Amino acid sequence: MSIFEFRLPDIGEGVTEGEVVEWHVAPGDQVAEDDPMVEVMTDKATVTIGAPRTGTISALRCEVGGIAQVGEVLVVIEQAGPASEAPPPRPVAPAAPSPATSPRPRPPAGQGGPAATAVGDIREGLPGSSYFRGRPTMPATGGNGASAEAPAPPSGHLDAKPLATPATRKLARDLDVDLRQIRPSGKGGRVTVEDVRGFAAGAPTRQAPIPAQAGVPSRAAPVAVAPGSEEERALEDRRPFVGIRRKIAARMQTAKNTAAHFTFVEECDVGRLIELRGRMRPAAEEAGVRLSYLPFVVKAVVAALKKHAILNSALDESTNELVHRRYYHVGIAAATDQGLMVPVLRDADRMSILDVAREIDRLGDGARAGTLEPHELSGSTFTITSLGRQGGLFATPILNFPEVGILGVHQMKRKPVVRGEEIVIGDVMLLSLSFDHRIVDGHVGAAFAYDIIANLENPERLFLEMV
Repeated sequence: MSIFEFRLPDIGEGVTEGEVVEWHVAPGDQVAEDDPMVEVMTDKATVTIGAPRTGTISALRCEVGGIAQVGEVLVVIEQAGPASEAPPPRPVAPAAPSPATSPRPRPPAGQGGPAATAVGDIREGLPGSSYFRGRPTMPATGGNGASAEAPAPPSGHLDAKPLATPATRKLARDLDVDLRQIRPSGKGGRVTVEDVRGFAAGAPTRQAPIPAQAGVPSRAAPVAVAPGSEEERALEDRRPFVGIRRKIAARMQTAKNTAAHFTFVEECDVGRLIELRGRMRPAAEEAGVRLSYLPFVVKAVVAALKKHAILNSALDESTNELVHRRYYHVGIAAATDQGLMVPVLRDADRMSILDVAREIDRLGDGARAGTLEPHELSGSTFTITSLGRQGGLFATPILNFPEVGILGVHQMKRKPVVRGEEIVIGDVMLLSLSFDHRIVDGHVGAAFAYDIIANLENPERLFLEMV
């Protein structure tokens, strides 16, 4: 009997560690070579690693939610036969992105690297990642415009091999912070995101309280769920809050804490849209396309974005620049078993309604199956979220940060509407739009909303926008 220690391989692209999201094996299990063994999430992607050889699982060396360094032992496998020296871990080649199909300009560097396959593109390096307690972090410069010398560590701390999660390391790179100089406050001596932001802003880390900024509430300590009675504890099921779900939570929290949300809600009489779609459905079915209302909504949004360029922008807080995009990549929120994902409909302005319908179906199927490439989940400039028949009355959508606008589409309902001088029963759909009030003024958001409504109430005008 021999022992084989499997170590976390080098996944490449600067990845130094990964979070164990799920084990597919347990001690005592028999595994064959290439059987699914463990799911690991880095700040680049989530990958499932197969068993390197046939044998029996002897021990798991990293628990779910734990962080493993590249080269660290993940699992011990017992094999039949003489002992052999474990070979060094083999690099795992990252999936090659599909070639770009559009000659249009892409976002400036530092705005678009995907981090994981959830919540659209989860990009810690996007504009706004340098945001700390309500204010942007600007590079220090001397009187002649040259970069000033970085301040010395406030406590003289220096650790040659700091411990930090992939997301924390990515944030440190974006803020140009040396992790070695940060005194850690996390469990096991780990540098946390709060430590990095505090250091970047010139504030002490959590080992000393950070004074609250005027008008900005300080971050509360983590809330612990108090244990109930013995009988109640027997009815509780505790599971690690890890992987994609935790990434979604972090992304939503960043958006909510950073952007100054405001929501505008209005009704839309979609009677003529229903009639037009009914006329077009047979031709779409002949072309093998399932025609829903969403393609019309996408085209209505794109037409409005062309009139209101500020809604197709993003604030790059690292350079204090407002980035206006002249390309229209529409994110379509999709519910999956793993959580909310936002596949991206690229260059939606160049597509016909049938093209949009085909691409929405393809992206939705891929999101639910988990087969989309990272570039298909990144780079959106505006997002649409729809709950279809479960759409309710209205909602307050959270921005897909750093975008400055998002549209929530709700259920169509039969309601009294005024047409001319008469009150009739019509088909009404409510639209909820949230905006970043730092960038978008109230009257601009309202004008944008009414342009979308005008396009949906008079859908024939959408054909005038086609190229």
